Amino acid sequence: MTTLPADAGCILLPIARQSIARALGGETANFPGPASAWLLHPAASFVSLYREGQPRGRTGTLRPSAPLHEDIANNALRAALHDPCFSPMTLLELNEIRIEIAVLSPPEPIPAANEEDVLSRLCSGTDGVTFRYGHHHGNFLPEMWEQYPEPKEFLAWLKYKSGLPPDFWDASIELHRYSVSLWRET
Repeated sequence: MTTLPADAGCILLPIARQSIARALGGETANFPGPASAWLLHPAASFVSLYREGQPRGRTGTLRPSAPLHEDIANNALRAALHDPCFSPMTLLELNEIRIEIAVLSPPEPIPAANEEDVLSRLCSGTDGVTFRYGHHHGNFLPEMWEQYPEPKEFLAWLKYKSGLPPDFWDASIELHRYSVSLWRET
């Protein structure tokens, strides 16, 4: 992923909102498409929707597979209409939601001989973490550190989210970390 400009949110947030508006049959501004080269580079992102400060939808990708502008538009649409935790959003809700976009850095493995080693390598408040063990997998964005500020607690809840006991450990667990660039509508 190429470096994102400081004002990337001024472009990415409208892409997300217009993608949802188009799908719901609402009015959209005439968005000319990606004019900047950085929008064309493959990137992974998460789009989160909030209504009255409460989650209303979230979905994303962990690995770059599409140009950033497409990844944002697709994730916004999926968060609004296809998040299994929520009913599909309606056009009436469109003006009530606030959008948050996280663009992920490329994931890097967290090498570890044991769980204590992993815990010592986690950067509280900064790292997003993916977990994989066999068919068990999960992901916590860096914002989850607000709920689970201690590395041991963070990792325990990530294992639980992945369908495993919080105290589970096996040498074949795969962990990756990433950072995010974050923008929110106000």
